[in-house]
Amino acid sequence: MFRSRAVVTAAFLISMSAAPVLAQPALQPWDGMPASTLVLKDIAGRSHDLTQYRGNVVLVNFWATWCEPCRNEMASIQTLKERLAGRPFVALAINVDEPEARVRNFVAQTRLALPVLFDTNKTVTRAWGVRVLPATYIIGPDGRMRYRLLGDMDWNNDTTVGLISQLMGGG
Repeated sequence: MFRSRAVVTAAFLISMSAAPVLAQPALQPWDGMPASTLVLKDIAGRSHDLTQYRGNVVLVNFWATWCEPCRNEMASIQTLKERLAGRPFVALAINVDEPEARVRNFVAQTRLALPVLFDTNKTVTRAWGVRVLPATYIIGPDGRMRYRLLGDMDWNNDTTVGLISQLMGGG
């Protein structure tokens, strides 16, 4: 009896500790309003204007190097981008108000291959109403806000790929 109770207790504790890892936050449908202005420079000094990506589904991720959940999800965003290569999909990583040297170091260490944009004065961050990091928005090919996620998740999952494919018209 003692042994079986211990086994049940151990199984319960293991299942409870695994639950957060298995839980996947859902993308929240968003208002469908046109996305706010987004014009920022990337790590190479090139300017990116959200309007230049019309016709593509765009993942816009606000993040910082000091934010552990932000750092944790970067690899899955990059994998999602690679999985959707050749399709009308773009992922933009907007760093929120950090020194360029710190961001460059992070990008070099992680070999991040996403466009990393600098919002050094939080102008875009404020315009988009971002108050929590990470915050991610999915913009439809028409330039309208379709989904939002506050917090991190594994972006490289079949549900998310299916949702993005549906927005791309490949459904």
